[in-house]
Amino acid sequence: MSDSKLHRLPDQLRPNLHLVFVGTAASTRSAELGHYYAHPGNRFWRAIHEAGITPRRYQPGEFASLIELGIGFTDLCKTGAGMDHQIAAKAIDVPGFRAKIETYRPRTIAFTSKKAASLFYGRPSAAIVLGRQPPDASWPETFVLPSPSGAASGHWTLEPWRELAKWIAA
Repeated sequence: MSDSKLHRLPDQLRPNLHLVFVGTAASTRSAELGHYYAHPGNRFWRAIHEAGITPRRYQPGEFASLIELGIGFTDLCKTGAGMDHQIAAKAIDVPGFRAKIETYRPRTIAFTSKKAASLFYGRPSAAIVLGRQPPDASWPETFVLPSPSGAASGHWTLEPWRELAKWIAA
């Protein structure tokens, strides 16, 4: 499916959120439905509940209601959709993402894959460590989580998600 036939996922941002989840780009399924983490094989919604970030298991169509819990969503690429390797490098907008975060100033951001974090930091995925990142006084607390995508099953662990939940609750 061409990008022109896909719906762009809207950012779910407002000032002073507790947490903003940051993906690389919407999956094809998420773009088609207009919901973050919408593929049935994606563990995102189960993970945020099991880790203790949300009080119940939400469904992808309820993503907009998480803003009331202080949780927002965005992606590094807002113009393409598909698996990470299908997203054109020129479509990744790190300066635009930085500007959003500087505008809205969430307490914490969480990249939902090592790939998203590697694009942001400009380092190979292999150099990215899961969990809380070294503090930067000019930037929100940052976590890198294992991808909840079913395509990343071999690297899945809930522990960094639990670490994030503990931080958010503190």
